[in-house]
Amino acid sequence: MRLLGIGSRILHNEFGKGVVTNVTSKHYWVTFIDSGLETIAIDSDFEIIELLEDEVDTISFSEVEESLIRILRKWGDNSSITPLADKWKGGSLVLRPGDSNLTEKEIPIDTFFHKIVMVRDRIRVMEQKINGSSNLDDREKVDLQQYLTRIYGSLTTFNILFKNQSDNFVGEKTR
Repeated sequence: MRLLGIGSRILHNEFGKGVVTNVTSKHYWVTFIDSGLETIAIDSDFEIIELLEDEVDTISFSEVEESLIRILRKWGDNSSITPLADKWKGGSLVLRPGDSNLTEKEIPIDTFFHKIVMVRDRIRVMEQKINGSSNLDDREKVDLQQYLTRIYGSLTTFNILFKNQSDNFVGEKTR
């Protein structure tokens, strides 16, 4: 079995695309584009996208961080289009005040949806910055991750707008 070096890129069937950022005797620490830092067993089932060998002890954390930033910019899929569910295309959102003296506001759903997607993407970037921060200890990162999970949970109402379930907001999962 080949040992992946730091900076190797993988595709995990549960977590998606990620980069190996640390290696122990039993685990890889992998920063995934969508789910942040995860620890997976060395013998886990995943596809190797790019293998870097013999790099386990020879790369500094700052070099890994710089590599990760370059890889995420190159492969991060930040420019992908998140599709609106077909039933909402061409529709509008009407905000009707309770006071009949005020006028209602109509917003194209496409515009509203774009704003929701921008919020989601910015929360994901914040999550990546928290996971990659060298100024936060593990306890602080976990605390902030819990707040982000609650934010995602508060936004699940908007999941009806997404065409693909994989684009949905996901809050705290019940076990």
